[in-house]
Amino acid sequence: MSPDNDADVIVIGAGPGGSAAAYHLANHGVRVLLLEKSEFPREKVCGDGLTPRAVRQLVAMGVDTDGEGWTRNRGLRVIGGGVRLELDWPDLASFPNYGLTRTRMDFDEILARQAQKKGAELQTKVTVSGPVYDQTGRVVGVETNDGPRRSSLVIAADGVSGRFPLAMGLTKRTDRPIGVAVRRYYRSPRHNDEYLESWLELRGKDSTKMLPGYGWIFGMGDGRVNVGLGVLNSSVDLGRTNYREMLVDWMSGTPDDWEMSEATADGPIMGAALPMGFNRVPHYTRGVMLVGDSGGMVNPFNGEGIAYAMESGALAAEVAVQALAERDPTRRERALAYYPSELRARFGGYYRLGGWFVKLIGRPEIMRFATRHGMPHPTLMKFVLKLLGNLTDQRGGDAMDRIINAMTKAVPAV
Repeated sequence: MSPDNDADVIVIGAGPGGSAAAYHLANHGVRVLLLEKSEFPREKVCGDGLTPRAVRQLVAMGVDTDGEGWTRNRGLRVIGGGVRLELDWPDLASFPNYGLTRTRMDFDEILARQAQKKGAELQTKVTVSGPVYDQTGRVVGVETNDGPRRSSLVIAADGVSGRFPLAMGLTKRTDRPIGVAVRRYYRSPRHNDEYLESWLELRGKDSTKMLPGYGWIFGMGDGRVNVGLGVLNSSVDLGRTNYREMLVDWMSGTPDDWEMSEATADGPIMGAALPMGFNRVPHYTRGVMLVGDSGGMVNPFNGEGIAYAMESGALAAEVAVQALAERDPTRRERALAYYPSELRARFGGYYRLGGWFVKLIGRPEIMRFATRHGMPHPTLMKFVLKLLGNLTDQRGGDAMDRIINAMTKAVPAV
């Protein structure tokens, strides 16, 4: 750690993962420089739904989730196979029993300001173009539009594009799941719905026609709902469908009392890719740690990315603090190697299962069979909710928890 450095750690990107990393680093007295290419507030394409796994990370950062702008939900409403089933979030020791919604227009800034309060230096409108290397090929800083910045360690949390790891030659793996999602806001009386809503079957205005993918309707509590749909790369329709037209088609077939139409639309339809199942590795190399979407950490089971971005950011900070305390370079590298190892231990088996799940539901006949025969059984669906949400107690849990935990440990990690 050179006193001539701009920081001990440079974090690229003030999204949920980058801000979580900066917060926990600063909380341990590390000099952190958090670089964001945009200015706040800024728009981000997202479903805006936060499961209890994400809520746990917010609580760990000291965010007041009871404050203005946060809307609680008690669980997930699943619709498919002619069945409508409301499932409360599981009652666990490890996680809160509620979820949240919050628009990304100010969600990311809230987290970045939390990091700032702990002492992280936040700089916006700074574009990072690539790494700065030392003579051994190790990254010792970043090139920006304001000139080079130097540090002992870099955390890349630059999202789906992953421009920084790409500049290092770290490309995406094509054998991992990826999805495409589009979403739009609508003004609707459903904005205070106490359940997040998931549609396993989508039909358009012509109700005889089944649309590909899955859908969601999340109440924002501010007069609007976030409505979207996603298609996975295991589907033959990926890349062959106009997703924006498909969303409009689905909305045109919804009941009139939902008030979702072009007349109540609030903003354009926007889309984004969902990089899943560790589709960019290694997560640590040559002085750089990858966090969140930059490392392809979206959950293949449910498309959730915020929780894993924040959790990987917190883990990266924990490992970095220990590594920076080492004076010997060899011991420091050994400490940093714990980061990808622990990520694999936590999520590797689970993401492998998720990859198999993605392949199965990409086949319409299997999806229809699972929906029609699984949905009528509430106990089975409670198990599915725990599995898809990755919500179990590792110790002292119930039989469902023990089965899911055993499955993820038995499966070879990705």
